[in-house]
Amino acid sequence: MFLHELSRKISREWGVRVDGEDYGELVRLRFGNRCPYCLRDLLEITPVIEHLDGMNRYRVGLHIPGNVLVACRRCNSEKRRDDSLKNLTLADSGWGSFLSHDGSRCSTGCATCKYWETVWIDQAERTSMLSANRERIATFRSEFSQFEATMRPLLEALPEVLTKLYSDCQIFAETEIASMLKRF
Repeated sequence: MFLHELSRKISREWGVRVDGEDYGELVRLRFGNRCPYCLRDLLEITPVIEHLDGMNRYRVGLHIPGNVLVACRRCNSEKRRDDSLKNLTLADSGWGSFLSHDGSRCSTGCATCKYWETVWIDQAERTSMLSANRERIATFRSEFSQFEATMRPLLEALPEVLTKLYSDCQIFAETEIASMLKRF
């Protein structure tokens, strides 16, 4: 909830809403109405709102311009594996890590590498496409100078704050549940 409220505050300050028609059109234009990860045509599948940096305590993603795209449901689901990791090894971001699973640096059982093998069977093509898509997304993100200026200080401060908030909420929930169980 905190990340959603912070996102609303920042969007109001910027005067740009990611759920507005202008932003949606911009995203679809930049990526040719295709999933930014696998390049599936978004008109032929069910598109979903995608956060480049996941909205969690590890990625500290926000629902703001520069972090929100439209992707296919399958890539959105597959990317969660990387987004939910506390420490990333393939890249500095969840989306960068997701697009770095080309089969050359992970164990043979890596589920994300296996996913990409279903999208691009040929290793050379897969490596090339994943690299091109990382670059395409990085270029898109660089168009939002406010994003970088806002996120840099937040990335330094928020992980610690969010970890405490998650812990406090967990303790509160456990205490309330124990109390309720005693009553019933």
